[in-house]
Amino acid sequence: MKFTDSRIFQIALGFLVPILLLGAWQYASVTGYAAPNLLPPLTRIYGTFTDLLASGELGEHLWITLYRVFAGFVAGLAVALVLGILNGYFRFFRYLLDPMLQALRNIPSMAWVPLFILWLGIYETSKITLIAIGVFFPVYLNLLTGIISVDRKLIEVGWVHGYRGFRLIWHFFLPATLPSLVGGMRSGLSMGWMFVVAAEIMGASKGLGFLMTDGQTTGRPAIIMTSLILFAIFGKLTDMVMVWLGSKLLYWQTDLVTGKQQSA
Repeated sequence: MKFTDSRIFQIALGFLVPILLLGAWQYASVTGYAAPNLLPPLTRIYGTFTDLLASGELGEHLWITLYRVFAGFVAGLAVALVLGILNGYFRFFRYLLDPMLQALRNIPSMAWVPLFILWLGIYETSKITLIAIGVFFPVYLNLLTGIISVDRKLIEVGWVHGYRGFRLIWHFFLPATLPSLVGGMRSGLSMGWMFVVAAEIMGASKGLGFLMTDGQTTGRPAIIMTSLILFAIFGKLTDMVMVWLGSKLLYWQTDLVTGKQQSA
């Protein structure tokens, strides 16, 4: 196996660009090319991070944000699975419901905020509902596309072998649509992290989104940059979990890079 195909090389390569950007950031800050009130040096951001961590404040903000993203992801995924399967398998429901869902998909996240505050108040229900909407549309769209795109010849093979109803769905439709579903889940999780910022503007007193907004209103750019970096780190970590889960669900697929079958 070539060294360039090794996992260590691939991980190191993924760190290359972020390290270069961080180095350029620190250089611009300490040399005065970037104003410290606009782009604080990494040393100040690290100090802000350690202060928040030592006080316990960071743990509280991070925990509630992770809870909101997880709860919103589960809720959005559940609804997307139901409607995606329903609209994918039955044309009647697709003609009935899909045009309305496609129209709702284009509403910006911030446009939902005043409506949810009016309907659900400023409590957790409104925040989780907003995140669930962000998760719902990518999962639904990918699942619907995957179901509609299933090769008819594959279904005919199932019919020839006597598969009907649920057995046909389980043994033929589900494996054929899993790649689209996994891709939709990754996109939905990413949207969940984006929507949590809008959700935490809705009267929240804790969360990374609140922490970032608080840094803006109090003129503390180090707080803002710390929040952004944490969003990037934990968004990437949760995406890695989703990639791992996808590799387990799609163990039978062939790896596009190596050409070898993925291990279970």
